[in-house]
Amino acid sequence: MFRGHFEHAIDDKGRTSLPARFRDVLASGSDPRLVVTPALGDPCLDVYPLKAWEELEAKLAQLNAFDAQVIEFRRFYVSAAVECELDKQGRILVPPNLREHAGLSKNVLWLGHGQKAELWSREQWEAMSRQKSAADLRDLRAAMGKLGL
Repeated sequence: MFRGHFEHAIDDKGRTSLPARFRDVLASGSDPRLVVTPALGDPCLDVYPLKAWEELEAKLAQLNAFDAQVIEFRRFYVSAAVECELDKQGRILVPPNLREHAGLSKNVLWLGHGQKAELWSREQWEAMSRQKSAADLRDLRAAMGKLGL
């Protein structure tokens, strides 16, 4: 499971280190590959271990292929996904189009979400975080309570 926030740098070639704790998660599985895709509605990237991505694709295959939202999801989320491997230094190479989507340039922030992680520009994350008021967070807490969390 991916947990925590970790700051890293991204170089001019688009390489950034996967946090050591995330590498440990991958090492405990059978496949160290990742799948990276643009997040829907947020200026960041979603990063899945290959196994979790394949589970998502299997669930998607069970849905109505002619449903408009399923089609849109496939077009904008699945088709944009790129498989990435860790190099010997524990880095992934983020393709230019994905770096552009997330505004990745110098400092990045990895956010663990359990089965997946998000990769943000530190500046984008800070700007988004500043927009959240205490009232927004209380509303979120109340919504999660209604869901039984």
